[in-house]
Amino acid sequence: MIHGLNWMNLGRQNFYDTWQLQKQVFEKVSAGNAPGSIILVEHPSTFTFGKTSQKKHLLITTEQLQEKKIQVYDIDRGGDITFHGPGQLVCYPILNLDFFAKDLHWYLRSLEEVVILTLEKYKISAVRKQHPDPQKNYTGVWVNDEKICAIGVKVSHWVTMHGLALNVSTDLKFFDFIVPCGIYDKKVTSMEKLLHFNVNIQEVSKTFKSNFEHVFN
Repeated sequence: MIHGLNWMNLGRQNFYDTWQLQKQVFEKVSAGNAPGSIILVEHPSTFTFGKTSQKKHLLITTEQLQEKKIQVYDIDRGGDITFHGPGQLVCYPILNLDFFAKDLHWYLRSLEEVVILTLEKYKISAVRKQHPDPQKNYTGVWVNDEKICAIGVKVSHWVTMHGLALNVSTDLKFFDFIVPCGIYDKKVTSMEKLLHFNVNIQEVSKTFKSNFEHVFN
C-alpha cells in the first residue's frame, strides 16, 4: 500500500463493466471520499477508440466484428484505436496526482518506467521511443521497432483514469484488424513472442505491482 492505495485484481472482466467501475472510483477519488485505486484486469477481445482516433484505423467490417465476437467502444482516454484481449495485462491507475507530481509528462514516463523494469526482470530490453516529428509522440514501451505496451490516459483535476496494456501472451493477429495507435509503419509484439515460451500473466502481475510501488513511492 502506498498513499493508502487500493489494488484491485479483477481477473478477466469485460471492458464495459470495468469502465463503469473506473468511473465510480474516479468520482470517489476526485471527491476525496476514497483512496486511489489501481485496477489490474484482462479483457475479452475489445477494440477501443480514444479521443483522437480515426475510424479508418479500424480495418474490418461490422459483420466481421460480430463474427469474431469483438466488442468496440468509443471512450474518453487520449490516443487512437487499440486492442484489449486475453493474455494482456491491463492496468488502470486511478490516482490523485496531488500526492505524487502534478505533471502529466512525469506520470506518463513513470508508467513507462514500471513496464520497462518489469520487462527487465524477464531479460527483455525495452525502451521509450521518440518520434522524429516533435509534434507527435510514440508514448508507450517499445522493443526495437515494435510496441509491447500501449498507454492512453485521461486526467481531470489531476485525477487519472485509463492506463496501459502490456502484451504478455496476447494473440497478436487481432492487431492486424486495426492500425494500432494510428501508427502505420510500426508493428506490435508480446513477451511470449520475444521469449519463445509461455509466460504466466499472474507472475508478471506480481512483478508489475512491485515495480509500480517502487516507481511511485
